[in-house]
Amino acid sequence: MKVVIQRVSSASVTINEQKVASISKGLLILVGIVPDDTQEDIEWLCQKIIKLRIFGDENDLMNLSLLDVDGEIIVVSQFTLYALTKKGNRPSYIKAARPEIAIPLYQSFKTRLNELLQKEIQSGEFGANMKVKLINDGPITIIIDSKNRE
Repeated sequence: MKVVIQRVSSASVTINEQKVASISKGLLILVGIVPDDTQEDIEWLCQKIIKLRIFGDENDLMNLSLLDVDGEIIVVSQFTLYALTKKGNRPSYIKAARPEIAIPLYQSFKTRLNELLQKEIQSGEFGANMKVKLINDGPITIIIDSKNRE
């Protein structure tokens, strides 16, 4: 499982001209899933995300977590995080999990974040054509891969 985490001062997701998710201060998380992802990947990533100290303290040093700042989360499915671009100019997405595998893992990821944050997680819709707006605060953008835990 791979995530792109962006610290935002605001973010929203629109589908078919209708806003389906909106947050103020928090994290926009793009998540990609591969077939061999498990609940262990979800647990590790969710714990890492919730505790990640990327918010400014009183001295504007990145010492605070999402929990410390009472932040919010929007999760957006993003199979293109596993694009293969080595050959040719058209990316291949064969590494990304098929919906029958990815959807339950995506739902589990959102549920676990919700439990840890103790606040409703906003999200896009799996497989939908979404318009994502954000104000990246910093900018702070971090990529984490559950298969590369260095």
